[in-house]
Amino acid sequence: MPNMALKKNPMPSQAPDVRNHNFSEVALGYTEAQAIDEAQRCLNCKHRPCVGGCPVRIRIPDFIKEMAAGRFEAAYQIIAESSSLPAVCGRVCPQESQCESKCVRGIKGEPVGIGRLERFAADWHNAHSQEAPQKPASNGHRVAVIGSGPSGLTCAGGLAKKGYEVTVFEALHLAGGVLVYGIPEFRLPKSIVQKEIDTLMQLGVKIETNVVIGKTITIAELMEEYGFEAVFIGSGAGLPKFMNIPGENLKGVYSANEFLTRINLMKAYKPGSDTPIQHGKHVAVVGGGNVAMDAARCAKRLGAEVTVIYRRTEAELPARREEVEHAMEEGIQFKFLTNPLEIQGDEQGWVKAAKCQEMALGEPDASGRRRPVPVEGSEFVIPLDCVIMALGTSPNPLIKSTTEGLETQKWGGIIAEDETGLTSLTGIYAGGDAVTGAATVILAMGAGKNAAAAIDEYLKNK
Repeated sequence: MPNMALKKNPMPSQAPDVRNHNFSEVALGYTEAQAIDEAQRCLNCKHRPCVGGCPVRIRIPDFIKEMAAGRFEAAYQIIAESSSLPAVCGRVCPQESQCESKCVRGIKGEPVGIGRLERFAADWHNAHSQEAPQKPASNGHRVAVIGSGPSGLTCAGGLAKKGYEVTVFEALHLAGGVLVYGIPEFRLPKSIVQKEIDTLMQLGVKIETNVVIGKTITIAELMEEYGFEAVFIGSGAGLPKFMNIPGENLKGVYSANEFLTRINLMKAYKPGSDTPIQHGKHVAVVGGGNVAMDAARCAKRLGAEVTVIYRRTEAELPARREEVEHAMEEGIQFKFLTNPLEIQGDEQGWVKAAKCQEMALGEPDASGRRRPVPVEGSEFVIPLDCVIMALGTSPNPLIKSTTEGLETQKWGGIIAEDETGLTSLTGIYAGGDAVTGAATVILAMGAGKNAAAAIDEYLKNK
């Protein structure tokens, strides 16, 4: 008999007033008993709607059935058939708007905790499995992957499993892309990311760091001089956006990209770190997405009083509900229907305040959300010593400017003809944030998986 409890097993986690002072992982994970109990809530539906909500098409009912029987390694192996990064996805994917949103149990209660079960299966495997994955025999074909974020790693893993000799080129000194420079340690421990990367390397994937494609080497050179037969561009969207308001060049103003990179990749939060970062006492984070929540929660852990400034209401926040709730629990304040007009500085050029304006919601804009409009005469000033702009990102134009014939959107995204990721150039594919702009880890992985299948088909028929 299935477990007909209406609510998920709650996720054990650190208490808010404890975790907001450290960078250890917030969620502690299910016990074996909790995992089995949660898995038994699955009805094992014949039409499997949850699979349709998964961008990488994990056989969700099948892995949960193994979990319910306590066969955790078997559950992991089913997940690993479709996902190259299960321990990552179990932590950061927005399951509530994807697989879990399709779960039948969600009609009269809470859906099955699919993400929590995926995390448990991956963690159990990593803790108990000593067997390294077997490297497939080489098929003699070489593929270059640009970027070691979710799309690049997924594409590399999919091709390596088919025997391709894959080399991943990463601009930074560590592989992992946004998983290591963007997502904080308390949401995604970097040891988890490294474990997933190690698994791919055991499959034969080579990773070259400190290589900036378009500067160190061009895509044309990869194919013409280095002998790569196909290229996948998974370089992400790392170029930050700003508001273009007065004072954005003051000392103490960060893009969220820079702030998070200093903390996550360069470990600026650790005592004695070589990477400087301002430990502001009064910090404002402008924006309402997941990146804004990450930046705000990091600043809180550095000892600041933190306020998130967002020009719409709480109902329109694009961040995951779980991340917003965690931020509020940790003592982060929110100023909704508020928009900065100017960042004010002192005589030494440091931030001292932000002049803001109250907003009201008007008619819906192109995104379908009601457009914020200024309220006349509502200006006010917030004293601050640090401002973090978390307003989104776009792809770096370096690859476009050094790759003749590569077609892009006006805003910088590479144009892909269809879901295969094929670009305007033969043998060159692209996916993830480099195509869509900033999106989710799992959507980037889905693009990498589709591109790997397309590259395999292309090279087999070449």
